[in-house]
Amino acid sequence: MVICIGEVLFDLISDQPGATLEDVTVWIPYPGGAPANVACGVRRLGLQSAFIGGIGDDALGSELVATLEAEGVDRTGIQRINGYPTRSVLVTRDQLGDRTFAAFAENRSSDCFADTRLDAEKLPLELLRSASYLVTGTLGLASSDTAKAIHRAIDVVKESGGVIVTDLNWRSVFWPDFSAAQIPIQDILAKTDILKLTDDEAELFFSTLDPVVIHDRLPHLNAILLTRGDAGCAYWIAGHSGECPAFQVLVEDTTGAGDAFLAGFLSRHSTLSLMDKNLIQLAIGYASAAGALTTLKQGAIAALPTSAEIEAFLNH
Repeated sequence: MVICIGEVLFDLISDQPGATLEDVTVWIPYPGGAPANVACGVRRLGLQSAFIGGIGDDALGSELVATLEAEGVDRTGIQRINGYPTRSVLVTRDQLGDRTFAAFAENRSSDCFADTRLDAEKLPLELLRSASYLVTGTLGLASSDTAKAIHRAIDVVKESGGVIVTDLNWRSVFWPDFSAAQIPIQDILAKTDILKLTDDEAELFFSTLDPVVIHDRLPHLNAILLTRGDAGCAYWIAGHSGECPAFQVLVEDTTGAGDAFLAGFLSRHSTLSLMDKNLIQLAIGYASAAGALTTLKQGAIAALPTSAEIEAFLNH
């Protein structure tokens, strides 16, 4: 069981690549949110998954719950939060499809949304004890309630022998300033087994693009996955390090590509012999294919590939 905790939301994606935030006139809503994307991604690849998070008791929230249900994701851990809306994020795209999380819809402040009010006392503890993996981001750490819930979930899963997976997932719109994020994020990294981050995040937090150097600084990590967009990815896994070039595809929208990559890796990690470098390379290639296929369509959850689609892509 892969359990993902954090935010599920609507990405309002610009239908005008290259337009600035002020110039966009058409926004298309797509269900997203990194933890929810991973929950749906691993489910499409054949693993059991669950999502835990706060969702507004509103129409948008009901639509997101229905999306998770349609994907076959366990919803036991969803908390419907009365009085707080479901989050929507405005996402601009450049001419190459690369996205920027520009602002929250309706100019709301970050702490007014339902995902900031996850209650640690209402977590489904038995579900958490069944987790082989717990996947979390860092955006929930920006609010005290959700941060407390994430830490409690991590502690329960670790006590039960599960693996903690953290997607650094830095979004400046969630934090008042960079310095405010340092201690909360370092606290989570200290409990992490598998770290996924982008090249921008590696530069920002570690001043390096080398996973080996990051492991030197965080030697308790079992795996480091560093995605670099069209430059491919680099990794350090159980003493093995390497790189994988990106698949050349016609990119429509990069939203959710990193989440698909992580889902693809986790779908292979449980059966992976960490002593076999060739199997590690195959798992990274599989994850890279999952990420590449996600960029062919707009949206995150809507674009996630199935295992059959990944296999067909790799065979081709």
